[in-house]
Amino acid sequence: MAREFQRGHKAKISDLTPGTDLYVGVQIAAPGLTFDISCFGLDAHEQLSDDRYFIFFNQPKSPEESIQLLGAQSGDTESFRVTLDRIPAAIQKLSFTATLDGSGQMSQIGPGYIRIVAGGEEVVRYAFTGSEFTTERAVMLGDFYLKDVWRFAAVGQGFDGGLDALLKNFGGEVAEEEAPPAAAPAAAPGFAPPAQAAAPPAFGAPPAAPAPQPAPAFGAPSVPTPPPAPQQPMHAAPTIAAPLAPQAPSPYGQPQQPQQPQFGQVPGQGAPPAAPFGQQAPAPYGQQAPAPYGQPAPAPYGQQPPVGMPPGAPQGVPQGVPATGAGLQAALQPYKETATGQRWTPQNQQLMRVDLTMGGSGVLARQGSMVMYQGKVDFGYKSAGFVGRAVGNATGQEMQLMRCTGRGQVFLAEEGSHLHPIELQGDAICVSAESVLAFDESLHYEVRRVEGHGIPGGALFTMQFQGTGTVIVKTHGTPVVLPVTPTTFADCNAVVAWSAASQVIVSSQVRLRRNAYPGHSGETVNLQFRGAPGNFIVVQPYEV
Repeated sequence: MAREFQRGHKAKISDLTPGTDLYVGVQIAAPGLTFDISCFGLDAHEQLSDDRYFIFFNQPKSPEESIQLLGAQSGDTESFRVTLDRIPAAIQKLSFTATLDGSGQMSQIGPGYIRIVAGGEEVVRYAFTGSEFTTERAVMLGDFYLKDVWRFAAVGQGFDGGLDALLKNFGGEVAEEEAPPAAAPAAAPGFAPPAQAAAPPAFGAPPAAPAPQPAPAFGAPSVPTPPPAPQQPMHAAPTIAAPLAPQAPSPYGQPQQPQQPQFGQVPGQGAPPAAPFGQQAPAPYGQQAPAPYGQPAPAPYGQQPPVGMPPGAPQGVPQGVPATGAGLQAALQPYKETATGQRWTPQNQQLMRVDLTMGGSGVLARQGSMVMYQGKVDFGYKSAGFVGRAVGNATGQEMQLMRCTGRGQVFLAEEGSHLHPIELQGDAICVSAESVLAFDESLHYEVRRVEGHGIPGGALFTMQFQGTGTVIVKTHGTPVVLPVTPTTFADCNAVVAWSAASQVIVSSQVRLRRNAYPGHSGETVNLQFRGAPGNFIVVQPYEV
């Protein structure tokens, strides 16, 4: 039975099907509108670094044929064949998109979907409607992305602009209009009865799939392909071009051959005579002579350098302009907002962006952590209830939270802490409440007890998050992730998080005799971790 995905849902491909030779079908339609459905093969930076992996109507397959455009079949507007184990290592993501060809908006589309079929059986489907969009002219439907293993994400994010704008967003270049046509377009089919259903493809397309080739026209003669037009000369008259390399000097005793005039030189006027070695050549009339080697250039005639600027400093450029370029846009370019099409996107080490338009649930964040937002976003108080407050006060794991809902983007930060998104796919993780900045409301969380002896209260407490979603963990500085071994100990004030399957034992070094003397190590309470291979702990270079 096919799994029904909502916007923002993700899953491992191996959890959906054991196969790697997959059929991807897209159904999208609207009265009077036509669509271009494409697949972008992106690198680790989510850029189209190789144009051969932009699969669309003019380029129907990748070089090794791991991605192929099959055409309309089995009720799908467009379909693809994706062989995951043949995709090169440089391709880390496949983004399936739909764009309008001509005028119109995505709000006009009817119910549509993107689905995955393996072995002739549909395994997952993400459905969408035009009510989810407004004036967008493109939509990112779904992604295959490599994160240890191949996974699928239902995106459903609108995008302003058409196919050209989407191509530029992924770092590609739009071909010029003067480029020669790749091939003659196929003749439009005439009136014909429906084609008979063919056998399903070997790789497992839906059983009712007709052949991808168009049916021959009933009784219609084939249209001959017009012969190619003869090549026309580029210019009616020969073009005089300057040599690409500087001309070699004439042999001794022979006159110098005429050269092309340099910039600022009157045609027909000879070049200024060269100066003897060690002396400076005179400048042309009206131009200032360059400064000798190692000395600053003098100010222009009749001008003095501005007050506070040393002689020889470049004139007309404001102080503080970076060397990469001048102007306000060049200065702000490194700090532009980063939008990757994902729900959670780090803007830098200390700032996190969450897109509330993706995913069906809200976000719970620490109160006061919002620094900016865009769109229509509602912020509400998240009450823990009487029991929650009592447990939080008793265990020290109380979190003052706010609920963020609506359609827009919220930027979160707190005191310059480093932020790290941790994506859960049905698994669990233990995190100290002090280290949690925000998390998806779909996650289940509760206070867990870590048993121990010899410490006040007899136990330590932590928060456990479980389910499908993302939790944002904040640290002081860059943390380190260590594997769990029988000899792994950590200071309880420096541990940020650990895998929920780990066994945690409080190792106390508190002794009455040792405390009776004025000095001790200060390392009184440690945590010992045990567990099977694959378990981990996260430690920050800071003690709370």
